[in-house]
Amino acid sequence: MLVVGGTRGIGRAVVLAQHAAGRTLSVVGAHAAEGAIAAAGVEYWIADLTDAAGRTRVLSDIVQRRGKLTHLVFLQRFRGQDDPWQGELDTSLTVTRAIVEQCAGEFDGRPENSIVMVGSVAARFIAGEQPLGYHVAKAALEHMARYYAVALGPRGIRVNCVSPSTVLKEESADFYRARPDIGDLYRRVIPLGRMGTAEEVASVVGFFCSPASSFVTGQALVVDGGVSVLGQEALARRLALPDERNAI
Repeated sequence: MLVVGGTRGIGRAVVLAQHAAGRTLSVVGAHAAEGAIAAAGVEYWIADLTDAAGRTRVLSDIVQRRGKLTHLVFLQRFRGQDDPWQGELDTSLTVTRAIVEQCAGEFDGRPENSIVMVGSVAARFIAGEQPLGYHVAKAALEHMARYYAVALGPRGIRVNCVSPSTVLKEESADFYRARPDIGDLYRRVIPLGRMGTAEEVASVVGFFCSPASSFVTGQALVVDGGVSVLGQEALARRLALPDERNAI
C-alpha cells in the first residue's frame, strides 16, 4: 500500500490501522520523520510532492524497491504559506492526478486493487475556517474519483473518496481537552452525540481497500456522524433548545 501524506492525523491513523492488518506500507510525506512509525513493513520517503521531477523519482524508487502496488491512498494537505488558492489546487488536485497517472500501470492486478482519496465535507458544504481554494479542491477531488473510477475500471482498479468532517486527531486532542465547551458543542449538533476520530475515518479507508467493497467504485462517502443530514433550522434549534435535542 502506498500512502501519500501519511505522517499526521488521519494519514497516520491509516498507516497504523493498515500495518496492524498486516500490510506492507510505503509512506510519502514532506516531513516523514515527524510522525514516522517505527515498525517492520513500514518505510518512509520524504518528498516535495509538488516538485514533478522529485515526485517521479520517489515513486519510481518505491515501486522498484517495494514492488507493485495493491492500494494507493491520498491524504496530502496544503500547509504552505504561499497563495492558498494555487497551493490547494496544486497539492490536492495536480499532485493526485500526476501520481495516479504515473502509478496506474504499477498495480499488481489483484481483485482488491483500489485507490482512495481522502477529502472533506467541505466538498459539499462551506467550512468557514477554510479558504475558497480548499473548498474547490475538495469538490473537484470527489469528481476526480468518479472520473478515474470509470477510466481505471477496465483495469480492475476501484476508486473511491472519503469525506470526513472535523474529527479528533492525535494532534488536536490537547486543544479539545482544554476547550470542553467546543467538544460539548459538537456533541449537541452531531446526531450520534459525539465527535468522530481519525481512527474511525481510517476504518472507512480500510473498507474501501478490502474485499468487502469489491463492487463499489466512484463513490464519495461522508463520515460525519450524521451532522450533514440535519437542516440549518434543525441545527439552530438544537443549539437554542438543548432539552429538545432528540426532537425532529
